[in-house]
Amino acid sequence: MRFIAFAAAVTLLCLFLGRAAIMLTARRGADRDANADEGRVRVVIDAGHGGEDGGTSGGGLTEKDVNLAVAESMYDILSAAGVECVMTRTDDRLLYDKYGDLSDYTGRKKVYDLRNRLRIAEEHEDAVFVSVHMNYFASKKYSGLQVWYSPNDASSRTLADTVQSTVRKYLQPDNDRETKRAGSAIYLLDRIRTPAILVECGFLSNDEECKRLGDSDYRRSLALVMSEAVMEFLCGRDSA
Repeated sequence: MRFIAFAAAVTLLCLFLGRAAIMLTARRGADRDANADEGRVRVVIDAGHGGEDGGTSGGGLTEKDVNLAVAESMYDILSAAGVECVMTRTDDRLLYDKYGDLSDYTGRKKVYDLRNRLRIAEEHEDAVFVSVHMNYFASKKYSGLQVWYSPNDASSRTLADTVQSTVRKYLQPDNDRETKRAGSAIYLLDRIRTPAILVECGFLSNDEECKRLGDSDYRRSLALVMSEAVMEFLCGRDSA
């Protein structure tokens, strides 16, 4: 899979982000008191795994590190466009002790990590939740980004479809994957009540895709395309 007119795509996406930021600002001023909306978090970006939980791996890459790199780029892009964002983690750690619930987390680190990611999302009412992950399969032939959506908010599927189609349009023209409804096995999407998606950004088990995911320019382009899709969703929601 290759970059398609990369420079043109980046230019188009940057123009869109700037235009979308202006649209969002204008609507805030027209529809409500600007001070009431100032500082309101619009997007929660969740870099999956971390610390003791590396996630999957391949080609010398560990999922937790790639997740964080993509999430950080999304945060920078969306923040530059005027969107208030928070990240569930900003370094290499699990979040089981974030709220200090227990004195001993032995055997309970993973469940409390997931529970606390959900709590962070719940602290920001109506914020869009985007969880960043990487995929793996025993067969190396599979590749391509795929988005899962929460069944608890109808607009989650709209957000997922927007991300999937935007990635196909600008970055992965051969990607014919469809978005999928999350079941109970995906803890966060099964429980969260705001618009929420989990993005499997690519397969570390596929040699070619793993090599791309190890490239910082590709990761930034992936973050840029995903950010454009999130902005498109936010603009559509604000205009409804």
